[in-house]
Formats: sequence, C-alpha cells, structure tokens
Amino acid sequence: MYILGISAFYHDSAAALIKDGVVLFAAQEERFTRVKNDSSFPQKAIEFLLSEEGITLNEIDHIVFYDKPWTKFERIIESLMNTAPKSISQFLAAMPSWLGEKLYFRKLMNKNFLTIDPNYNCNKRIMFSEHHFSHAASCFYTSPFESSAALVIDGVGEWATLSIYEFNRNGHNLLKQMNFPHSIGILYSAFTFYCGFKINSGEYKLMGLAPYGRKEVATELKTLIEENLYRSFDDGSIELDLSFFKFHYGTETIDEERWKDIFSYKARQEEDDLPQFYKDFALAAQMAVETIILKLCRHVKEITQNKNLCYSGGVALNCVANSKIENEGLFEEIWIHPAPGDAGGAIGAALGFNYSNRQYEPLQSFSPYIGPKFSDLDILR
Repeated sequence: MYILGISAFYHDSAAALIKDGVVLFAAQEERFTRVKNDSSFPQKAIEFLLSEEGITLNEIDHIVFYDKPWTKFERIIESLMNTAPKSISQFLAAMPSWLGEKLYFRKLMNKNFLTIDPNYNCNKRIMFSEHHFSHAASCFYTSPFESSAALVIDGVGEWATLSIYEFNRNGHNLLKQMNFPHSIGILYSAFTFYCGFKINSGEYKLMGLAPYGRKEVATELKTLIEENLYRSFDDGSIELDLSFFKFHYGTETIDEERWKDIFSYKARQEEDDLPQFYKDFALAAQMAVETIILKLCRHVKEITQNKNLCYSGGVALNCVANSKIENEGLFEEIWIHPAPGDAGGAIGAALGFNYSNRQYEPLQSFSPYIGPKFSDLDILR
C-alpha cells in the first residue's frame, strides 16, 4: 500500500512516500527549486518520489495532508474577530488567499496533481491529519521504541502550539495541549525578529549568536524577559503578555516601542551592525527557552513515567536546547526526528494514517538519507 504525505503552503513544503509502513523516500521542495523554505506545492519533490519508485499518481492508495486547513482557517477568523478592529491589516492580508483557493483545498490539491500528471484521477480521496499529530507520528513511528512519551513544540498548528502525547504499539493518547496565541515557538521567533533575523528562517542564527553573549549580562536580561514578556508555570506551559506582541492581530510580530522600553534597545534591522547587546540578548533568549523546555520535559516525565521521549516540532531544531534535555538525564532514550519541522510533517501524516488501524512494529533503524542521490557521474556532469 502506497501512501503519499504532503506538507505545503506555509513553509518548508515537502513530500514523503510510504509503502507498507516503511518510508521509501522523502524530500523538501527547496532542494529542487533552490528557494529557501519554499512554501509552494511540492511538485518537484512529488515527481522525484514517483520517479524513484517507478509509479504514477494513480497508483498511490492514499494521500494525506499534514494539517487541517479548515480548522486553521477557523483559528485565524476567531483570532481576528477577538482582536478587531486592530486586526484589519491582518484580515486584508490573509483573506485573499484563503477565500481565493485555500478554502477549496481538495480542488487546489487536484489542480496541482494534474500539473504533475494530466491523467491523474481526481476522484481519489485526500485526507487530513492534525498538525501536531503529524509531528508526533513522524517521530514515534520512525523510532525504535515499543512505547514513548512524545513532546511537540512549534509556533502553531491549527490551534495547538504545544502537545504532550503517549504512544505505544496500539495507538496514542493526547494528554495535554497548549493553544494559540500562547506559544514557545512564536516567543523564540519574536526574539529572532528583535535581533534582526528573519522569522521561520533565522532562528538558527539566534541560537548560533548566543555563545557570543556575556553570561552575567544575559542573566539580567533573562530576568527582564521572564518578568515582562510571559508567565511560566510549573508544568512548562507559558502565558504571553500579549500587550508586548502584535502577531495575533497584525502583520508585525512585536510591539517594538514596548520592547525598547524594557530592554533600552530598538529592534535591530537585518542590515544593521551587530553590537554586543544583541549577542547578550540572544544568550538570554536561549537561556529562557531552555528553562521552559526543561520544565516541560520534567512534567512529561512526571505524567507519563515513560523511559523514552520522542521530540518533534520546529523548536526541536534547537540542538543546543536538545543537548540540555540529554544532559538532564530524565529519559533513558531520546529520539528526535531528523526533520522535526514542518517538512517532517509529510512523513508523519503518512505514517500516522498507516498506523491508524494497525499495530506498529518498532523499526530496527531509520535512515534520514531518503532524498535525492547523486552518482559520481552526476556530480562530474
């Protein structure tokens, strides 16, 4: 049985091909288009998968998308209504694409499939996975575990920004969930923006900048961050002080004047010099998020008592924080998916559907080398 998993239309579009529970191939669209974080329909990635396996779209048994667009649209509309009239700019920016094509999602998908193969049978049913479940499934169903706790942290899916699951061979349970607009991923993206890097692209630069910060200064800045920008609870959940942010109603991320009042520096522009303050702030931001994540992991251990942890979502790309989880020694084994961001959601959507009505047999190993390969002759050419 062939299952095609797809993530698209937000960032990091990708496709994955599963056969009888085994991931055959997966690839991110940016690897073919050379457009970083390409959000377009993953046409070239899908063409690669089909070509490698030697099949057509009509031979695919099931197609699964990595989130639920209508639920996401519901969240967008509800958020805009709750913040009106301040949300008018975001409403005007978001509605054309949603009302133009995204609400007719199956029609949009079939239009793109016909571009790949004019003989494609448009009667094939397209199914939709929950965003955070796609993340969690991508992790557990590629792990060697019989059972595991699963932690997902990202910016936002449909509503969820943080989810705690427990998986075993027979299925899964969602234990806890934190919802938009309170989000650890969006908080880290706000730090990224403040330091002059692009959101959903430059977070790794913020993480890489942190070691250049001075710990004494960063500790003071961390206190300012924690006292002003959010409340943190013992279970690791947070509550943002939304008066310092604009992402939930506007096209901007933060209230730059309020951040300047707290930290005495304005938000850095991308082309500006990089003075020591932003290096100190990057370290403070990293330390703050690490504190939250470790609290979360302690809570996950407390409520699941599982020796294993599967960890996914965009925040799981923060490998420095991941090392702190490892050093904490809470879990005997930790499995972090090689593509924990939205690209990996294509794998999770397909695997989650595959194991929705069958028992999971743990893998002996999972290789991340499932994209395009190049022979010596290809390279010479």
